[in-house]
Amino acid sequence: MSDREDIQPQTVVVTGASAGIGRATARLFGQRGARVALIARGQSGLEGAARDVEQAGGQALAISADVASYDQVSSAARQVEERFGPIDVWVNVAFTSVFAPFSEITAEEFARVTEVSYLGFVHGTMAALALMCPRGRGTIVQVGSALGERSIPLQSAYCGAKHGINGFTSSLRCELLHEKSGVRVTVVQMPAVNTPQFSWVRSRLPRQPQPVPPIYQPEVAARGVLYAADHPGRRQYWVGASTAATLLANRVVPALLDRYLARTGYGSQQTEQAVEQGRPDNLFRAVDRASGHDFGSRGEFGDRSHDRSPQLWIAQHAGVSSGLLAGAAVVGTVLAVRRGRHR
Repeated sequence: MSDREDIQPQTVVVTGASAGIGRATARLFGQRGARVALIARGQSGLEGAARDVEQAGGQALAISADVASYDQVSSAARQVEERFGPIDVWVNVAFTSVFAPFSEITAEEFARVTEVSYLGFVHGTMAALALMCPRGRGTIVQVGSALGERSIPLQSAYCGAKHGINGFTSSLRCELLHEKSGVRVTVVQMPAVNTPQFSWVRSRLPRQPQPVPPIYQPEVAARGVLYAADHPGRRQYWVGASTAATLLANRVVPALLDRYLARTGYGSQQTEQAVEQGRPDNLFRAVDRASGHDFGSRGEFGDRSHDRSPQLWIAQHAGVSSGLLAGAAVVGTVLAVRRGRHR
């Protein structure tokens, strides 16, 4: 038997796998021949994601579950191991949001965003650790956001959740190091991504929500997730030059960015198209479950989205070039903010 035949395919779990970054990530793992478990609420999207994985060359297991429920997540994890064996990689992606000023978000809505977008990551991490820690191996990848360090207006619940993920993951990492565990955890901070969420997010904005340009295709984000899963020794990875520029500038001139975003953050998150009244959203119920429509991984901003990220390559090859880019990113962002103030 050859060495290649001795290599067992990875068992991977992806939450939020029915669309967007989660779905693109699942497809890329499928191309490796991995056994991919897909967790999401929407049935049509789950079925489509399973087809993507299998057509790419992997094996798929679709599990309908709400990550806001730890019992459902824990049950899903057990199903995965019963079907595919020990989980090697767990990727937390699932989230939801409300686009509105904080004063217009209800307590129930804020709680729901927190339960899915923050506690969903906590639940996924708990379920994964319960299985990985006794074995002393495994990798957890948290799909974060530049908004987890640099908040913007109109997304207070989502930004709060992403900040929370950074905080609890840092604490967990320290504990795993203290225990000398073989389990690794890392975070991938994402830029604006062209996902279907802008078609189904709950919004009280007068115009159609959009990601803040520059926008990247979900496959760019997915490549960052796979690299982090393969190299989990680093605390964080940044995808997209805009992520690097935002995070670095926030460390240098956070108050200046506050004022800049107060002026530009409302308009940059909306298109010129008015929002359709009564449109469905996925806050409490999956849109594709009600409509039967599979939204796929990409949203409606493809003509404005980048297929590649030179910054991701630099992040994967850390060295002098990374330092040069970091410095350029800070300078460029500060100059852009100053130009905005002058206008």
